[in-house]
Amino acid sequence: MNVVLVEPEIPQNTGNIVRTCAVTGAKLHLIKPLGFSIEDKYLKRAGLDYWHLVDISIYENLIEFTEKNIQGSFYYLSKKAERWYTDISFEEDAFLFFGKETEGLPTDLLKANWDRCIRIPMIPNTSARSLNLSNSVALVLYEALRQHGFKGLK
Repeated sequence: MNVVLVEPEIPQNTGNIVRTCAVTGAKLHLIKPLGFSIEDKYLKRAGLDYWHLVDISIYENLIEFTEKNIQGSFYYLSKKAERWYTDISFEEDAFLFFGKETEGLPTDLLKANWDRCIRIPMIPNTSARSLNLSNSVALVLYEALRQHGFKGLK
């Protein structure tokens, strides 16, 4: 499985996602600009000593990411999507895209891939805008892994 963070802003969230990728064997893709330095102490603290366990690729932009990852099934998480993430049969090589904390994924990206956009169900209340990014990644990633019998995990 592949977790793709498009322009993540909060180092603690990315650090927590590093830990989730480490314990699941998922590859992490970070697409710039990042809202923090990879050397950020908060990022390192949140990821603890898991960094060496994760295959991480960093890209300058979405164009570079697309050029280097032309194979695979892409899914885009957005509160604007209509289908729930539990309605999807994820492929083993799926790429799960998550947007930055303040804005989500770019609107153009969502429009161009609307048939691959999925959401996490939430109450219809504008005051409860979204889940924390690291929680969202964990929910969807573990569902995708569950569908494949948690292959490689025990």
